[in-house]
Amino acid sequence: MIRLSKLRTLPLRPYLVLSPKSLVLLLLSAACASDASQSNGADSTTPPIPQGVAPVEYPPVLFAQKVGGTVELLLFVDSAGVVLPESTRVQRSSGHQALDSAALAAAPRLRYNPATRNGRPVPTSFLQPIHFRPPGSTDSVP
Repeated sequence: MIRLSKLRTLPLRPYLVLSPKSLVLLLLSAACASDASQSNGADSTTPPIPQGVAPVEYPPVLFAQKVGGTVELLLFVDSAGVVLPESTRVQRSSGHQALDSAALAAAPRLRYNPATRNGRPVPTSFLQPIHFRPPGSTDSVP
């Protein structure tokens, strides 16, 4: 969890525009840098690691129409690695409400090894992309 009192103020130029993902990464890196400086460099943090692949139901109508997309979810995982569904949000939409809904519905089935700080499990929030690619699609998953 980020404690706002520990974040350093970063001067932003008027022409600098940050995407939501970049802003979250910037805030997380600033918080980690602040924590590391206070613990004399002994801080070791690892992100949550997915456990296998959770089935995400592809909306049948969009599958038949070969419509795909990527939904970016903001997830909160507790110290046991369990996704808290009530805190799950669509950070970036695919542009199709059915794909966004399918990704949100799959979130409670996602499993992770929890994030750790100094070897101890800690709760954290992070961004998780959910890719929908119909068969025969030439798009590659980033």
